[in-house]
Amino acid sequence: MQVTKVPPAANDRIEAADGYTTASLRKRWLYLLPAVFVTYSLAYLDRANYGFGAAAGLATTLHITDKQASLLGSLFFLGYFAFQVPGASFARKRSASRLVFFALIVWGSLAALTGVVRTFWLLALVRLLLGIAESLIFPAMLLLLTRWFTRAERSRANSILILGNPVTVLWMSAITGYLIQGFGWQKTFIIEGVPSILWAVVWILFVKDKPSEARWMTPGAKEFLERQLAQEQLTVAPVPAVRIALLRSDVLLLSAQYFFWSLGVYGFVLWLPTIVRQGSAFAMGKTGLLSALPYLAAIILMLLVSQISDKTLKRQSLVWPFLLISGIALLGSFLFAQKSFTIAFICLIVGGGCMYAPYGPFFAIVPERVPRNVTAEVLALINSCGALGGFFGSYFVGFLQAVTGNSRAGYLLMALSLVFSAVLLLCLRPAPSVSTLQHVRPEIS
Repeated sequence: MQVTKVPPAANDRIEAADGYTTASLRKRWLYLLPAVFVTYSLAYLDRANYGFGAAAGLATTLHITDKQASLLGSLFFLGYFAFQVPGASFARKRSASRLVFFALIVWGSLAALTGVVRTFWLLALVRLLLGIAESLIFPAMLLLLTRWFTRAERSRANSILILGNPVTVLWMSAITGYLIQGFGWQKTFIIEGVPSILWAVVWILFVKDKPSEARWMTPGAKEFLERQLAQEQLTVAPVPAVRIALLRSDVLLLSAQYFFWSLGVYGFVLWLPTIVRQGSAFAMGKTGLLSALPYLAAIILMLLVSQISDKTLKRQSLVWPFLLISGIALLGSFLFAQKSFTIAFICLIVGGGCMYAPYGPFFAIVPERVPRNVTAEVLALINSCGALGGFFGSYFVGFLQAVTGNSRAGYLLMALSLVFSAVLLLCLRPAPSVSTLQHVRPEIS
């Protein structure tokens, strides 16, 4: 028996390929990433426009209390939480692209129904089912990206996917307010739900589960990419079963950290239009434009941070500082909310931008810590804990708004959650890996 050392982690730059292969590999950025970007944009549109409906008088139209309206916003996240891991397991074992295809059709239909139903409990059921349908999307697409992009590209690829969040809210904030003014919040939900159903056809035609299935890549490029991805796996410590991976201390810590991060983010997303409108006393159209500014800052910072992350291969050290700054900025908004709307709103721009900035490097952490046989389920667990944080964030921010009559208590909650998420990430230990442990792989001669 020979004992052969596993080669050290490669600097997986695509430039190592020849020119013809490199040109073929670049097509991934043109074929795959626009598709995942648009898909996640549509998903985020159909979940985040609820905040505009709430600000436009959803509770008054349906004759429900503010607390019931807050519950409607948060029920989405209960459904989103419950089906993440089973959906990710299906995507890994069968087909991520087909799962996304069917989810697009279902959630587009449910999103449109949000503007049709008039009964509170029926609307509550629709919001719950919408969360279930959309829960299948994010882990499946993150899994797809791990099969298509190397370590040195993954933060940028993740960021382009997640940019569907702030970019959508940016244009949605600018347009949805005017749609509501022109057509009412109910027709707006219908108008913004239909595109997801139509997009499902485009998705299934262009997106494949792995490089070997793509017709638009050369055989040499497919082989080169598969070899690069396989070589990366040699540096990740093996995990024999999904259950073991889900109970690892680092996975549990990342799950808890993402819970508190998402608590701040989703409370911010769903209730920003209401808070801005109350603070500025503007009409819905101008409220939408003002609400778009934090997301513009988020887009710029996400692109910048992901570029730095892939260039330096740093992940953790690029995440926690932005979350800490975001929490401090929201605390500033809390302190100035009743003194100066201008200063409080500037703090919102800083806080909103910084809470989104490190998404790319954060989700690049997981494939570098666990092997591909458990990556999908680990990503799903972390994201499902984020969904649970989103439930608490959307519910309690709205609840505090209803009880106190102002936004200050909600912003204090979000600020403390983001600061705590930064502190938790500082506790994350270095990833166990084959190379760092000087692990050896036996080879039968």
